[in-house]
Amino acid sequence: MRVRKQTLAKLLLVVFVVNLVVMGAGALLAYEQAPPIPRAVQGPDGETLVTKGEVQEGKTVFQRDGLMNHGSILGNGAYFGPDYTADTLDLKVQYMREYYAEERHGTTYDALSGPEQAAVDQRVETELDDEYGETGVVQYSAAETYAHRQVREVYVERYHEGSLERGVPAGMIDSEGEARRFADFALWTAWMSHTDRPGSDHTFTNDWPYQPTAGNEPTTAAMTWSVIAMVLLVAGAGVGVWLYKSVELPEPETDGVSVPHPEDVDLVPSQRAAVTFVPVAALLFVGQVMLGGLLAHYYVERGGFFGLGELLGVNVVSLLPFAIAKTWHIDLGVLWIATLWIGAGLFLPPLLTGYEPDGQSRLIHGLLGALVVVVVGGLSGIWLGAQGYIDGSLWWILGNEGLEYLEVGKLWQVGLLAGFVGWAYLVARGFKPLLDREPRHGLAHMILYAGGSIALLFVAGFLFTPKTNIAVTEFWRWWVVHMWVEGAFEFFIVAVVGLTLVSMNLLSKRSAEKAVLLEALFVMGTGVIGVSHHYWWIGMPDLWVPIGSVFSTLELIPLVFILFEAINEYRAMATAGEAFPYSLPFAFIVASGVWNFVGAGVLGFFINLPLVNYYEHGTYLTVGHAHAAMFGAFGFLALGMATYMLRIAVREVHWSTRRLRAAFWLWNVGLVLMVFVSVLPVGFLQLETAFAVSYDAARSVAFYERPLVQALFWARMPGDTLLILGTLVFGYDVVVKLRHLRPAVSDAEDRQWSPSVVLGDD
Repeated sequence: MRVRKQTLAKLLLVVFVVNLVVMGAGALLAYEQAPPIPRAVQGPDGETLVTKGEVQEGKTVFQRDGLMNHGSILGNGAYFGPDYTADTLDLKVQYMREYYAEERHGTTYDALSGPEQAAVDQRVETELDDEYGETGVVQYSAAETYAHRQVREVYVERYHEGSLERGVPAGMIDSEGEARRFADFALWTAWMSHTDRPGSDHTFTNDWPYQPTAGNEPTTAAMTWSVIAMVLLVAGAGVGVWLYKSVELPEPETDGVSVPHPEDVDLVPSQRAAVTFVPVAALLFVGQVMLGGLLAHYYVERGGFFGLGELLGVNVVSLLPFAIAKTWHIDLGVLWIATLWIGAGLFLPPLLTGYEPDGQSRLIHGLLGALVVVVVGGLSGIWLGAQGYIDGSLWWILGNEGLEYLEVGKLWQVGLLAGFVGWAYLVARGFKPLLDREPRHGLAHMILYAGGSIALLFVAGFLFTPKTNIAVTEFWRWWVVHMWVEGAFEFFIVAVVGLTLVSMNLLSKRSAEKAVLLEALFVMGTGVIGVSHHYWWIGMPDLWVPIGSVFSTLELIPLVFILFEAINEYRAMATAGEAFPYSLPFAFIVASGVWNFVGAGVLGFFINLPLVNYYEHGTYLTVGHAHAAMFGAFGFLALGMATYMLRIAVREVHWSTRRLRAAFWLWNVGLVLMVFVSVLPVGFLQLETAFAVSYDAARSVAFYERPLVQALFWARMPGDTLLILGTLVFGYDVVVKLRHLRPAVSDAEDRQWSPSVVLGDD
């Protein structure tokens, strides 16, 4: 079956418009149907217990003090601490039970007989099964009022006074009053989890989290659409294989192809400048994996670090709390991958055009300097903001905005956005000869579209403030987080891989354009609306359950394409022989495709079944999915591009693959051990606990302290160690290779290699 490029381009435009319409309508619904923040909550005597302003103030405390990277809210955030929604709901139930046990029987709840406990349980569940009225005022019973006040004091003890067994340093929240406001905010999310949405038979969060004592159990829609999703999985996988076999897409070939040797490709000044992004990324990478090892250890020893803190008289938990370490770990992971992609995007144009714009290398060095300023400023602002050194209204602008993946202050986010725009400008300058002669769906245009979509989606992070309703905040945050990964990043992957294969002369430009258009069509067609599976439990309307189920399942189709591409690329590499100079970059690209299928496809589909996600949301199963997909897919691609850049830039006599191959296998084996020996088994134990008891029990300190779980945490250490060793080997190898870079050829007349064989007249 032959498909024309023009047809694919038109279909891609249609898909873009459909995505825009669907998600635009979803944004309107997000504002219209977000769970309301009551104007006031009153006790039975009419006394005001909490106001809307106090709830909003609590959200500010939650973000400012980085609590989303200690625990989670509505299932989103870090998994070291509890989920605050589930935790406050569970505490509320406990204290209401205690209230009625004392009022009715003059004793504790645990001392009651079975029938007496059942009667109390029924009373508590009935009181929690509320509907929100039109007055904007919520009336609490005496039991609810008592429970609310008790939960406040628990949060003062934990998050202001400190709780080392929970890994919470003293003063994590500055004052008792702010700790109470944080409790008010968390309790409001618990309120919307047990209060029915007007006109429906389920709560604002679709009866999440699972807490049978509060009446929260999976909805019918969650069960029904899980079955439909499994049917779609089989159909989608079949369609993906059929399309791949039916559409004529030439595969990479090495037999009889003149692959340009690195020595025959002159290095221009802009490429040498682009290579300087590699050591910066390596430094960020080393910092990230070191912090990852610390975070893994915190699950074993929450109050210190192998006793060194006591020995040296240093309070490790206060100096580098889990929340800050987690924030830096996430941000560094995104930054080192983005840094390598930025460098690769600037390195590739001369390979395809033979063109060097005036002053390009100087501008690239300027972009790198700006990136360093933003990274240092953003990471410093996170620590200063969380430690209370940036006060007033500037904390979320200069310091720590406190939302997972969007932690850095708004000023630094503006800097990152400006960096994306600057990068696109520089790439466009480099590709100018190609942009002038090719149609708008050409390969150079596609890389600009991919990079531009990353910048465009990042803008969604500017559409909320600390005062914005958390449900609306999460709606926009997932535009940035998920659509980057499932839309723009996947789009970028297929575009960069296509460009790389063309630059190696393994694939014609025409064939690469067709493959990129087809894969981009499926990536954008499923990944953008697929973000809606993140909206099931955060307070968005339940129409997202069927939409999210369908599109998150269909996301498997492009992953099947990418897996087949990886398999065929491996075959091309395997048959190329030792003379093929780019086998190591190829190995990274192949590993990226395989890990993308495993992490995003297999593990991602499993946890995105609504019924599984209902119990699993915010557990270690998500950790396994995230690490396999983020590092396995995007990290390996970035490292492959770095290896490709170094292969061309380093003098042939000094080129060696020994250390890089060692790092490659250390990373792969380490990731396998970490994910499949430790992380996923912990996740399945959490899933079992959530099934058997409640979601809060699966996220509790008691769960993490179980001997088997602690043993599994220790079992993570070998995998983490291999990952750290691989990164250190990579960092050392980069330093060694940078000492032996080839000189740049600035005069076009002195260049030996012409890109005409790549560009052709197609």
